[in-house]
Amino acid sequence: MGFKKLLASLGAGGASVETVLSEENVVPGGVVQGEVRIQGGSVDQQIEGLSVGLQARVEVEGGDHEVKQDIEFTKVRLGGALEVKAGAVHVVPFGLEIPWETPVTTIAGQRLHGMDIGVTTELEIARAVDSGDLDPIHVHPLPAQQAILDSFVQLGFRFKSADMERGHIRGTRQKLPFYQEIEFLPPQQFRGLNQVELTFVADEREMDVILEMDKKPGLFSEGSDSYKAFRVGHHDFGSTDWAAYLNQWLADVGGRRNWL
Repeated sequence: MGFKKLLASLGAGGASVETVLSEENVVPGGVVQGEVRIQGGSVDQQIEGLSVGLQARVEVEGGDHEVKQDIEFTKVRLGGALEVKAGAVHVVPFGLEIPWETPVTTIAGQRLHGMDIGVTTELEIARAVDSGDLDPIHVHPLPAQQAILDSFVQLGFRFKSADMERGHIRGTRQKLPFYQEIEFLPPQQFRGLNQVELTFVADEREMDVILEMDKKPGLFSEGSDSYKAFRVGHHDFGSTDWAAYLNQWLADVGGRRNWL
C-alpha cells in the first residue's frame, strides 16, 4: 500500500490518492486486485483520468556500464472523467492482469534482491499527472517454473542472484521489452562450471526455458558459454524428471569439454 502525494501543480488543498492492494501475492497469468481511493481536497476538482499499471526496474546497457530504468509494461485506464467534490472520497476497484512473462520476485518465500515490480497509479488533473509511488507485488513461480527451480536444488546448485535486463532473446515467444535471468552456482562435482543462468518466457499454454552455461576460464583457454532452450507445458511438466534431464545436459557438455 502506497500513499500518493498531492499534485505539486495543484498547491495546497488538492486531491490525494491512495492505492490499496487486496492481495500482494500473485503468479504470472494471475490478477492483482485492489482499489484506488481518491480523497477530495478543500475544493471541487475535475479528474480527467485515472489508470493503474505494472512497472519493473530493469538493467540497461549504457556504454561501458549498466544503468537502471523503470519500464511500465502494462497499463489499464479506470473509467472516464469524474468530479471529486471537496472532502468526498471516491473508491475505484480494479483487477490488473499479470502478464505471463512477468519475472518472479519471490522463491520459496524469499524475496529476490533487486526484483522491483509493483503497481503504479496515475491521476490526471488539469493536464497534470501524478505518478505516485510503487506498490510492490510478490510474483511467485508457476508450478512448471517451480519444478525447474527445484531440479537445480536437487542437483546441489545454490541460488546466486537474479536480475532483469532490457532486450529480447531471439527464438523465444518473448513480447515484453525485458527478461529475467536467475543465476545458480554449481556443486563441487561440476568443478569446471562457473554458473548457470536460467530464463523463463511463458505464455498461457507453455514456456520457453533458456539455460546459459558459463564455463570457468582455464589456463590455456578463455571462458565460454553453452546454451540450451526447450519448451515446458503448464499442464504436462510433471511427466519429466527435470533433475535427471538437466544433469544429463551438464554431463554431456562437461564430458565433451573435459572439465568434469
